Amino acid sequence: MTKRIFLAGASGAIGRRLAPLLVANGWHVVGSTRSKSKAPLLIEMGVEPAVVDVFDAAALRHLLAEIRPELVIHQLTDLPYALEESMMTAALVRNARLRDEGTRNLVAAAVYAGARRLIAQSISFIYADGPKPHQESDPLLPVTHPVYGETVQGVMSLERQVAEAPLDGIVLRYGLLYGPGTGFDRPIAAGSVHVDAAAKAAELAVTRGQRGTYNVAETDGTTSSDRAIQSFGWDAGWRCSG
Repeated sequence: MTKRIFLAGASGAIGRRLAPLLVANGWHVVGSTRSKSKAPLLIEMGVEPAVVDVFDAAALRHLLAEIRPELVIHQLTDLPYALEESMMTAALVRNARLRDEGTRNLVAAAVYAGARRLIAQSISFIYADGPKPHQESDPLLPVTHPVYGETVQGVMSLERQVAEAPLDGIVLRYGLLYGPGTGFDRPIAAGSVHVDAAAKAAELAVTRGQRGTYNVAETDGTTSSDRAIQSFGWDAGWRCSG
């Protein structure tokens, strides 16, 4: 039987680097996009496109029930290219909703479809002030934070839903992304991660590691990714060949 993965957010920055890795490993990848115009891109990557809105819970549930994936990978975000400052305020609100409501619909659909593992994208740059490098057990910023409070709420909701789901839930807390598709050629802040290395972490998590939360960021004294390194054999210096 063909091994199937549902990749939510297949046309995003990480999705575009991750999908070919999964296909090369023998997976049949069904990748979601909200736009029909992006279907040719997914086909070019060897991905079966599925046009669906994650906020349409019924459509998402029906789609996954038809696909019956072994694994579901959540790489959905709604942020502007290069984090365009003039668009970020509204984007943070949309992204928080995506992490909360979108994750709820995706988890429900994955469980209904009989998936055994869920890998979800989170972030590692909202830890509260404290000793560094930050460990996964360190507290996050308060939800009352004037700028990132809503983001923290969204992240907490996503991570709680993945942890409580009746399947193997793995949360990858990515650093700030740079590299192809992000709008940044080099790290823009401490605790960053190249998009290729971020994709590789998700690929490794498909078959390695136990349920839980893992920091995925470069070693610069800001965030400790020792757990991902030891559990997945992850390497922050890994890059796609193409």
